[in-house]
Order: sequence, then C-alpha cells, then structure tokens
Amino acid sequence: MATPAAQSHQTLPFDDRNINWLPLGDIEPLLEGVDAWFYDVDEKQGAVDALLRFPAHARIVLHRHLAPYRTLVLQGELRLYDGDDNLTEIRPVGSYVYSDGNGEPHSEGGGDQDVIVFFSNRNIRADGAVYELLDADLNTIKYLSMADFKAIQAMQTSGG
Repeated sequence: MATPAAQSHQTLPFDDRNINWLPLGDIEPLLEGVDAWFYDVDEKQGAVDALLRFPAHARIVLHRHLAPYRTLVLQGELRLYDGDDNLTEIRPVGSYVYSDGNGEPHSEGGGDQDVIVFFSNRNIRADGAVYELLDADLNTIKYLSMADFKAIQAMQTSGG
C-alpha cells in the first residue's frame, strides 16, 4: 500500500482524444464531477470495465466496493480517504491494485491534476450490485448496479 505523501508530482497526460467522456453527474448527481467511459458491461460474465476521470482535488461520495476489482492509474494520482476524511493512501501513476471488494467505506479522487483510472470489476453479485453509496453516517444512499452501468453504456453509445 502506498503511503500518503506531502506533495504530488505532475504526470504525463494520458492521450484521451478518442474517448468521448460521459459526465456521470448528469445521470447520478452523487457522482458530480466524475467522467466515465464504459468499455464493457457484461452481465453474463459479471464484469464492468471503465475509465473514470476525477478532476484535480475533487472526490466522489463515500462508498464501498461490493465486487472484486482491479485499478490501474493512467494519469495523475488516485487519493483515497477513510470515512473520517483522512487521507489513507496515494496511488501514483502506474499503480495496479487488486481487491476482493467489501472493504472499508472510503472516498477517492484526484491529486494536483486530473486523475484517470481504469476500473475493472469482476464476479459481480447475483443481485448486480457493484457499489454502495453512503452518507457520512454510513447509511446506504443508493446502490449502483450492472443495470445502471448497462443503461449508462447505452447512453454513451447512442451519443448521450
């Protein structure tokens, strides 16, 4: 696990000119500021593969991953914060992480530049839940499921 550092370093920009980012906040206000591109939403295989882009110094809502996942940081650094808002980890560009999911609630976002991360979710539960979005008291606000991501992918392929 990477330890939080006092300062971050700019990384080379990821060439995203062929990616038509979809603002997730237009679909789900709790994800305001996050852009995504879904490569694969495969219900049969229980898999979701996507690029996410977080603006510099922005964070997404407190959440829990409900499925095993892998991440690869392609630009910037991914910063993780615990439920008490403490910076717990910095994943620099090139960091690859695997987790079984069902970990501690956290939020995540960018450092001093926009961060672009490839997320690969696998072995998604039979009910299709991928993420559990939480309030500050750890109450469930909403689940994001395979059906949600399938709908978002359909929007992106139809041009929004």
